[in-house]
Formats: sequence, structure tokens, C-alpha cells
Amino acid sequence: MFEPLFIKDALRLFKKQSEENPLYRKFIDGLHLDPTSVTRLEDIPFLPISFFKTHQVKTGEFHPAHCFESSGTTGAINSMHCISDLQQYLTNTVNLFEEQYGDISDYCMLGLLPSYLERNNSSLVAMVDHFIQLSKHPSSGFFLDDFKGLHDTLIHLEANRQKTLLIGVTFALLDFATAYPMKLHHAIVMETGGMKGRKKELTRSEMHQQLKFGLGVEAVHAEYGMTELMSQAYSKGEGIYQTSSRLKIMLRSTDDPFEIWNANEHIMRTGVINVIDLANLDSVGFIATDDLARFTGDGAFELMGRLDSSDTRGCSLLTA
Repeated sequence: MFEPLFIKDALRLFKKQSEENPLYRKFIDGLHLDPTSVTRLEDIPFLPISFFKTHQVKTGEFHPAHCFESSGTTGAINSMHCISDLQQYLTNTVNLFEEQYGDISDYCMLGLLPSYLERNNSSLVAMVDHFIQLSKHPSSGFFLDDFKGLHDTLIHLEANRQKTLLIGVTFALLDFATAYPMKLHHAIVMETGGMKGRKKELTRSEMHQQLKFGLGVEAVHAEYGMTELMSQAYSKGEGIYQTSSRLKIMLRSTDDPFEIWNANEHIMRTGVINVIDLANLDSVGFIATDDLARFTGDGAFELMGRLDSSDTRGCSLLTA
């Protein structure tokens, strides 16, 4: 079960957003639900993530300080997530990363995010850029298509036994591992998803195996995040993600969207992710995604792909 404080904060956030978010309130009214009757997380309505493509999802009145936009695919309608305070987002990303990995200043941060760097409104780029600035390591930075430069940088960092995070979009990491195979002893390799039709779709296990072989690492880490969320979850291998102090998930049945499971129910049965993100103060903290997952015990979850009827997303998840 979730911690009592998390439950209390989530119910408080629901009360506020059910009153101050016109779109969310209209959605709740359409379900013929009285918000005052909601006393459990299982009773909270989760807004379909597709609303971020068609509506402004906004709680309260504020002038957006920044609007994140999903990458999408050619001709697709992208999601938009506007927030009142960019620094709040950045601080939250740091706190959640450090919950799992320790002080950012201990790392050299290397970003391999070519498709995202082509845009100036990616939440992922904003997060990684902030990590790079906080690391203060002279070799920290982004690499667009300079694989040789990235290789030479990693060789130098390995020689100095420097703790390093190489975070990259999947297709770019695979291309790099093919072009410059190496053996990394002091680096974490973290994929963020994203093939975008660049090459033959691989299962997660196939993709991780190629990266482990090409870069000489024992495990491939991963980040679970999206434009519509302020928070992230992380995997330290095998596609098993740990939730955080700000982000938890529930699963809904693929047959009945109102059948909700918590982390102690239906272990290893596949369902669709409903996210509770306490940091989504300016939009909605309760989002029904199109991502498939299963609980693995101890609150962790394994991503299993996406609903067949879902639109293809720029950072679409690989199937297990």
C-alpha cells in the first residue's frame, strides 16, 4: 500500500483540482461522480492522457512560464503541458533522481538526445540540461551526432575512474554502441525509450542485450517520464521501475477502465498505467496513460508496451 502521507497528499490534490480545473471537473461531472464522495485513491477519476493533445489542462489561473511539447511523429497532434514555474519542475527532477542515484555533483553527465535537441520545448532536454549544469564536471554536455567525441570523452572518464551517467534516446545509444563498442566500468547507461521508426523495432530484452554487449555494461538503466508529467520513475535494469516519493502508479484492467488495482493486487497480471503525480500542481495529478505494465512486488512495476489502439508517441515504449 501507499504511504499514509502520500495518500493524504493525493486526496488533498484531488480536492483542489476537482474544484479549480474546469476541464477535469467537467470530466468528473460526466462520470456522474460527486468529488466529495472520494475518500480512497481507487475512487479518483484519472483523466485520459489524450486530453493533453486537444485541451489546455490547467488548474487555477496563471501565465505559463513554460510549455513542454511532446515529440510525436510527423503529422501527429502533440501533447502540450504548460506550467507556472520551470524551476519547480527542475528541482523536482533533481530530487527524484537523487533518491535513486545520489548526488548529481558526483557524476559526469552525458546526454545523447539528438531527436530531442532539435526542439526547444522538450521536458527531457530541460531535465538533462539541468543535470549537466549541476554536475559541474568539465566534460559534462550534450552530444548531437559526434559519436567519436562521445567515445573519446568516455575513454578519458574511464581512465580517471569518473562516475558517469550516459543518458540517451534508444536509437542513438544503439547506433553509438554499434559504431564504437567499448567496455564501460564506471558509467551508467540509461535509455529513455524512443525508436521513432529509425530502425527495426526490438523487444526491450533484445535492445538491452545489444547495449550491454556493445557498451560492456551489466545492466541498462531506464527513465520513465513524459511530457504530461512533472515526475519520473527509474529502472536499474530489466525494465523494472521503482516509483518515487512524488510519483506512484495504479493499474486499470484492460477490460474495465473502472477496475483499479493497487501495488498489492494482481501481481504479474498486465494492466494499463494510471499515474498519480503529486508534482502536477498546474495541470492534473491523476492521468490514465496508454502504457501497459504489471506489478512485480514491493511497489515496483515492469513496462510491457502500449495498448494496441494507442497513437504512436515519440518516446514510445518498447514491448517486453
